[in-house]
Amino acid sequence: MSQRTRLCWCAALALATAVSLYAAVPPDTIQGSGGPITIQPIMHAAVQVRYGNQVITVDPTTMGGDYTALPKADILLVTDIHGDHLDPATVGKASKPNATVVAPSAAAAQLKGATVIANGETKTINGVSIEAVPMYNLQRGPSAGQLFHTKGRGNGYVVTVGGKRLYFAGDTECVPEMKALKNIDVAFIPMNLPYTMPPSEAAECVKAFKPKIAYPYHYMGSDLKQFEDALKGSGVEVRVRDWYAK
Repeated sequence: MSQRTRLCWCAALALATAVSLYAAVPPDTIQGSGGPITIQPIMHAAVQVRYGNQVITVDPTTMGGDYTALPKADILLVTDIHGDHLDPATVGKASKPNATVVAPSAAAAQLKGATVIANGETKTINGVSIEAVPMYNLQRGPSAGQLFHTKGRGNGYVVTVGGKRLYFAGDTECVPEMKALKNIDVAFIPMNLPYTMPPSEAAECVKAFKPKIAYPYHYMGSDLKQFEDALKGSGVEVRVRDWYAK
């Protein structure tokens, strides 16, 4: 096991110890073209989106979330290989029998029958458009010359449901591909050091592509007020929710 992998697993274990298994955070809704789109925070980087009969779950893991109580997913999106984003057993628990699991190739190697999608590709699954966006570090890593997340290994995703474009950034710094996004209705943005970026950097990135709504997630230990304050007057609605409810 590499030093980088050990560090990431240690971080995942520390997070699992620090938070409870699951506490139901009230869902939010936005209006889609054919009815409401429900957004359910789960834990850390895990999110569930429901629209009509379609259920999409992002990064279900053992970090938290009662996947026996949550609706089973038709589509599961996995962003990366690290333990706070990928757990094959939890993917199974969170899925309907005929669910489609979408993942980058590095993660798909651990998931039976996964649909592989690479950075820059777009696939339509069950009528849902899924675009893979690069997610990676520009400068931060466990040691000199190494990065926590290398370009091309993991995916962020832009998912289109009900005429709305939802962006799940995954583990990333403020990369050019994020700043170049267009017409994003809802964005889920990470902000924790040393693995992604601080709230101030995350806010600058959000200002660049101007989603209508921005949710901080994957933010353990971060000062979210910095993110909120930096986006005041920007026209972006910031929704702070408790991804670590006890």
